[in-house]
Amino acid sequence: MSVPSLRAAIAARRIDPLAPSPPGLYTDHLVRVIRDGPPADGAALQPIVRTEHFTLRRRGRHVELGHSLRPEQLDNDLAGLLAEELFAPGWLSGSDIFERVFTGVVRSCVDGALPAWTTFYDNTLARIRQHWRTPEPAEHSSIAGFAPVYGRTLDLVSRGSVLDLGSCFGFLPLLLAERKRQRVIASDLSRGTMRLLAAVARARGVGLDTLACDAARVPLPGRSVDTVTVIHVLEHLDPGHGEAVVQEALRLARRRVVVAVPYEDEPTAAYGHVRCFDPEQLAELGRRTGHPFSVASYHGGWLVLDPG
Repeated sequence: MSVPSLRAAIAARRIDPLAPSPPGLYTDHLVRVIRDGPPADGAALQPIVRTEHFTLRRRGRHVELGHSLRPEQLDNDLAGLLAEELFAPGWLSGSDIFERVFTGVVRSCVDGALPAWTTFYDNTLARIRQHWRTPEPAEHSSIAGFAPVYGRTLDLVSRGSVLDLGSCFGFLPLLLAERKRQRVIASDLSRGTMRLLAAVARARGVGLDTLACDAARVPLPGRSVDTVTVIHVLEHLDPGHGEAVVQEALRLARRRVVVAVPYEDEPTAAYGHVRCFDPEQLAELGRRTGHPFSVASYHGGWLVLDPG
């Protein structure tokens, strides 16, 4: 997906989104994120840059990021704020640092691991539904950009069991599971992210299964679910890996595979994108499967395969 994920496989050390941390502070071996500026126990450091929402410093080997975001501001539009204010201008770079400062802002904004993440999820899901009711321009909002993608996916998924590949935070699986009419399995390469999603789903009273695996090697038998969704995943993968994911989705699906990708002029490196798509590339991908397919454009590209 094009929202930032917690993909631990690309990190030098794994990110644990539920690890204990002091109130108002997140720290690991690379980043230190602080609510409301530098802590009292540290000497004031000259900022590298101050933006509307963040103060960036260097403390030894650590990137130190101060912020003053309030709990009601904590949602997935944090991705856009970080990208626009710190990564696009070049003050910070790399998907690993992006994921760590993203995690740090969430964890430092609300005290306690699960309360912080449930606040993040509750606010994001509420804003997705708000955008469904009253669409807004998506130029500066990750949520506004993804709300129509999630809505269209829900329209394309009929009753029955669903496996979502590359779920990242799992907003889509949660929305699917809340419809109460199907079994939903969320999957992602990151065990930490799946552990987080399972904890949040339990806290929200939502029945949802999670699976930590490579989307090209899912430990489930063939034709084990009715629908497989691959939503904003392929742009994160090289062509060979992406093709393997589509073939795996076809192996697993009894009825339908739904693929969605963003259309970009250049891959968005901050979000971990490594390739771009256009309608002809999607059509060629569909033709190579040998199954009936359709290609459409709606807030990006859509490839729907019907192996059943």
